[in-house]
This record gives sequence, C-alpha cells and structure tokens, in this order.
Amino acid sequence: MALAAPVMRMASSSAFLPKILPTTLFSTSRIQIYAQQFSLPLLPSLTLAVPVGFQLGLPSLPSILEGIWESILKAVPKKKTSHMKKRHRQMAGKALKDVTSLCKCPACGEIKRMHYLCPHCAATHPAEIFSLAPTPTSLLSASGSSALRVHSTTDPSFPLQQTIPNAHKLGCHHICTARGGLGNVAASVGFGGEIKIWRLGPSSSDEKRNEWQLEWELPPSKTNGGDVWAVALSADEEYLACTTSDGRIHVWEIGTREKIQTYETGARGGGSFAMAVDLSRDGRLTASGHESGAVYVFNNDAGRMVYSLSGLAKPVRAVAFSPGCKRLAAAGNAGIIALYDMEHGEHVGNLTTPSGRPAWITSLDWNDAGEYLLSGSLDGKVKVWDVARGACVATHSETESALWSVRWLPKTERALGPGMAKSEMFCAAGASRSLTFYREATGS
Repeated sequence: MALAAPVMRMASSSAFLPKILPTTLFSTSRIQIYAQQFSLPLLPSLTLAVPVGFQLGLPSLPSILEGIWESILKAVPKKKTSHMKKRHRQMAGKALKDVTSLCKCPACGEIKRMHYLCPHCAATHPAEIFSLAPTPTSLLSASGSSALRVHSTTDPSFPLQQTIPNAHKLGCHHICTARGGLGNVAASVGFGGEIKIWRLGPSSSDEKRNEWQLEWELPPSKTNGGDVWAVALSADEEYLACTTSDGRIHVWEIGTREKIQTYETGARGGGSFAMAVDLSRDGRLTASGHESGAVYVFNNDAGRMVYSLSGLAKPVRAVAFSPGCKRLAAAGNAGIIALYDMEHGEHVGNLTTPSGRPAWITSLDWNDAGEYLLSGSLDGKVKVWDVARGACVATHSETESALWSVRWLPKTERALGPGMAKSEMFCAAGASRSLTFYREATGS
C-alpha cells in the first residue's frame, strides 16, 4: 500500500518579522531602510517546514493573564463584617428590620423596640430616682417626679404597694427612715424646700391595710436660712436633722414639732453648703459633710461641735455612722471613703481601689452588723467593702448610668425564697429610673 507523503508548506522569515518587531519601528522611511538592509543581507531566506494539520498549542496572552488574575482573587480572603461594625449599624438604625422595627408592649400597651425590654415597664419612676429609704417590710423611693412609691420587700417580686401622688410638686431629692427603728416614720425633702413627715397607719378605706399618710409639713419659711437639702432621722424616730445651703444643721423634735437645736459651721450663716447629714443610732452624735470637703461632728447632749475632721479636700456627698457608733464613713467627689474613729476623732484609714480616676461616690450605707460598707458612684458601680480587711469584696456594674442612692435592706424573719433567710440584701437606684435588688449568694 502506498502512503501519501505529507504536504509541506514553506514559510519565509519575512512573514514572522512583523509579528516579532513592533509596528512602531516602521513609522519612518529611515527605519524601514535599515530594516530592509538588516533583513536581507544578515538574515538569508529561512524556510520552515510545517506539516499540514499541525498547530502550535501556545496559549494567548489574555488567557494567561485572566487565569493569573483569578488565582490572585482566590488567594485574597473575603472581607468579613466584624461584630462591632454590625453593632454600630444596629445603633445607627441600619440593621435588619426585625431589630429596629417597633411594636406595642403586651403589658402596658406602649410603643417599644422589638426584641428589647419595654422601658416603660422596667422603669419604676418616670424620672431619675434620687433617694431610697428602707423599712423592715418595704422600700420607699423618691425621684424627680411628684409622687413617692412604696415597694414591698417581703415578696420575691417586690411588688408596688402604694403610690403617694403629689407628695412634692417639683420632685423629691431626699427621703429617709430611721435605721434600726420600727419603720413607721419617714421624712422627705422636695426641690421646693419643703419638708414633709410621713407616718405609717391604717388606711382610711381598709383598716386591715397600712398606708403612708402625711403627718405634718415644714414649709421653707420656717428653716430660717438657706434651702434645706439633706435629712436624717434618729433610731427612735423622735428627732429629725436637716442641713441647709448656708452650712447650718437644724434638729427638730417630731413629737412637739419644734426646733430644739441649730449648729453653725460658719460665721452668721456663711458656712459651706452642707450636702450630707447623719444621726448616730444612740442619738448622741450628728455628722455633716460639706462642699468644702470638711466633715463636722456635733454632740447633741452638749449642743456643740466636738470634731472637725480633715482628709477630704473635695465636696463630701455622703456620711454614715456605723451601727455601733464607733466609726464614721465619709465620701464624695474625691472618690475615696474616709474612715474616722468617733472615740478620739482620728482619721484611721481610707477605702479605695487602684484606678486612675475614681468616680464620685454619691451614697454610703452600713449593714446591720457593721461588717460591710456599701457605696454607689456616678459610674454606675455598686461596691461592697469589708471594713476589717479594708478591701472591696464585691463590685456590681449592671448599669452605666449614675447611681444616686444605695441601701441595705433590714433583715427580717420572713424569707423571700429558699436560702434567703440569713442573706444580706441591698438595693441601688439612680438615673436608670429602676430599682435593682441584690442578695448575698449562699451555699444553702
């Protein structure tokens, strides 16, 4: 069988030169002459034998670059949206519809954000809560609104027992009860400067139910000086101490409704603003904290000042006697708690945490045993201090809003729940407009 020889095609070298050399080299006649001289004598006619049906499998340049570009894109990781950026989008209102959409609260019927707690239901008061006053069975709270509210502390849900409407038209900034007393008398001070004394008694509608009722009112005209600010009651609920903006401390007898003592801290009422006051449980001493950073202690029996305490150079916002009347705690804008000995009037120590800029301390309170000291500050932190060790043993920071008042709840025989009969409990309130209750964790 005869095999057909493959047909060979001849290609000259001149056919490859335009593909190898750029066309720009042939733009002028001079370059064309040199190219012709270079191609003719130096490069003789070169022929290549290419069989028919044979093609070079060389890929084109665009296809090569496209493959390289795809490999580069695959090697670079995809951009992922961080959790912080998602959170910022939510806060800016650019999140998913089911997060930012509004709905009606099934409890109160007010409009709220979906998937969020209703602020109207969680808020105890319509305004900031400035002061708390505990009794053996209830907790009184005062805020910037005109009403006072009473919550039961003998039920685990802490239900609302009573609302006293129009107690203070301009709002109330201080309320107090007798620590260690029966809890039948309370005193409150409004932003209008009036002092009101409340007493717990049988309700007019239901004799089996006790309610707080107004006993008597002390108008601002009877304070003889600056506006009234802080108040405190003695343990026997017989005496009331109040401070004024000109540095005076007045002591009233509740039974006779007469002023029995006035303490001066400056010449002719020119003293520093008295921002805090407290009465010892034995009724022997009265302490006041002032805007100048001074702390004064008065003897009620002698009617004179016994100690002028130093150690705090900034305004003092809270003073508190220990249950045994042996220690006095004072704190304020300095962010530290100063402890004083009431037997000799000496500064015995400070309670502080190693932080760069401590927050202002707005409230202090001792527990019934005098073992722990409770403090609340503007950064929203509640701290429990072990006085014997001089250290903070617990810190709670469930809110970033300012705390204006913190109080221990008196221990009662009735337990709120399993293992809570002997537990310490306290409450905190402030700019969040809600009451927060804490209890000591036990192993029982």
